[in-house]
Amino acid sequence: MVKIKIWIKERYRQAVNSIAFYPAIIAIAFLLISFLSITFDFSDQGKQFKSQLHWLRLGDASTARSIISSIAAGIITLTVFSFSMVMIVLNQSASQLSNRILDKLIGSRFQQVVLGVYVGTIVYSLFLLSSIRDIDSGIRIPALSTYLLILITILDIFIFIYFLHYITQSVKYVVIIRRIFKETKSHLEHKCCLSEEPSVSPLIENGYVIYSDTSGIYENFDKHSLLHISNENDCSLQILPTPGTFILKGLPIVNSDKQLPDDVIREINDSVNLHFTESVEENFFNGFRQLSEVAVKALSPGINDPGTAIESMRALFQLYAHRACHFPDNVIKNENNKIRIIINELSFEDIFERTLLPIWDYGKNDRMIQHEIRHLLTMLFSLHQNTFVGELLHEVELEILKKQK
Repeated sequence: MVKIKIWIKERYRQAVNSIAFYPAIIAIAFLLISFLSITFDFSDQGKQFKSQLHWLRLGDASTARSIISSIAAGIITLTVFSFSMVMIVLNQSASQLSNRILDKLIGSRFQQVVLGVYVGTIVYSLFLLSSIRDIDSGIRIPALSTYLLILITILDIFIFIYFLHYITQSVKYVVIIRRIFKETKSHLEHKCCLSEEPSVSPLIENGYVIYSDTSGIYENFDKHSLLHISNENDCSLQILPTPGTFILKGLPIVNSDKQLPDDVIREINDSVNLHFTESVEENFFNGFRQLSEVAVKALSPGINDPGTAIESMRALFQLYAHRACHFPDNVIKNENNKIRIIINELSFEDIFERTLLPIWDYGKNDRMIQHEIRHLLTMLFSLHQNTFVGELLHEVELEILKKQK
């Protein structure tokens, strides 16, 4: 049951995050609108409405077919052009920033809505075109639906103009970095909500190790499932890896304070999420790493763009400032206030070391990076008197003095 629930949840997430999700829904909506508009067009009320407004009538079927065919062909061309441009932009961003940020661009809701409106207009046109036919009683011309299609096409043109503006803005490095920052900050605030560092969680000593039955990147676990399992079996569980850790099949993943039957072990494995892809929604550390990778890529000899690296570092230090003063809870208790799940979270020092030191290794010989990182470290150290931050600040100052000699 747990496995089915997780499978459904995973497939739902994949469907919602797919580039085809919104276009499919919008296309179905346009198909429904076309059906309703044509039905009204041929109804008694529609005929009466058209008889009162002579300018709404179309003279013959060939005129309606020409209008609809031209619109369908034009919107198809517009769609191909728009998303050819998107592919070019994605290729440029992947080559100059990081492949990991492609999801941020592909998953843009506005791009999906634009694609959906274009596809919906094409579906509307084709469905409308099929409704114009000769019958014994005369030629049926859905004039109201045709004029509605013309209005939708005018809207498509304005959407295209705004789309050009949007796509040129969305590929700016500062816009991409701010988008990653905002998403990471949102999930970081949700996860790290304690103003004081929690006491060290009691480790399970001499416990029974549960081994992973698959390989993948550990991101999180199904809280309700594991809590239910621990309550049902009166046991405590300790999650061994930290979020973002790659686990090979057969390695320890959970520690239990009592021996559990095989079927329960399978349920525990099903409740621990191991994937081959990462997302900021499941693990905020992935956002830190994306910003770090953007900075490192910008400092590579082929690109040599310290300005982009500085933008990434400024975003990182805003996240560091929040994480340094806010902490995630490392235990989950049941309704009786008994510890059931012990979580292994990344400390501030771990996040700081894994994401900032690679940038410093690449940029320590660049004067712009040296002065910016000293300024950022000085501010962070004034907020959070951390030994690790102080040591790196001292190293940066020594490197700057060495350059000045």
